[in-house]
Amino acid sequence: MKNHVIRPLFVVVGLVALILIIRVFVVPKDFGVHERGYMFGWYRKSNEGDWKTFKIKYQTSEYCKDCHSEQYKKIINSKHAKVQCENCHGPAADHPEKPEKLSIGRSRELCLRCHAYLPYRPSVYAQLPGVPITLKMQDPNVHNPGIECVTCHSTHEASLK
Repeated sequence: MKNHVIRPLFVVVGLVALILIIRVFVVPKDFGVHERGYMFGWYRKSNEGDWKTFKIKYQTSEYCKDCHSEQYKKIINSKHAKVQCENCHGPAADHPEKPEKLSIGRSRELCLRCHAYLPYRPSVYAQLPGVPITLKMQDPNVHNPGIECVTCHSTHEASLK
């Protein structure tokens, strides 16, 4: 093999060996993949207690379905089935234990987070169940500007009231 190939190869092998030697001194001994496998990736065993006390902000719709079963059934059978409750109602981490009544966001801006006009979207959503939704119906500048969406639409059923 020619010298112009061997020399860079020795440099690369030397750099890899140097990195492995430095890793022994820099990386903590308890860092790695432990008994739970690669599901949680690489982490420090000594930090597990810290993660157990970490407050989970989002709980998914599974957290909501027992107490709000009527709304849950409506939304999983609607075009909004893939939308998590927390997308509109906020994180479940701050859910009070015995609320008298939760404040529900009814602003148009809340709906426009998903329904705002974007030039690269298709002109018709044919993939959604039920009637295809045309772009005109999705464009908030054309479709009843100035009034809140919940005036005419049921958000849990994703339909007209």
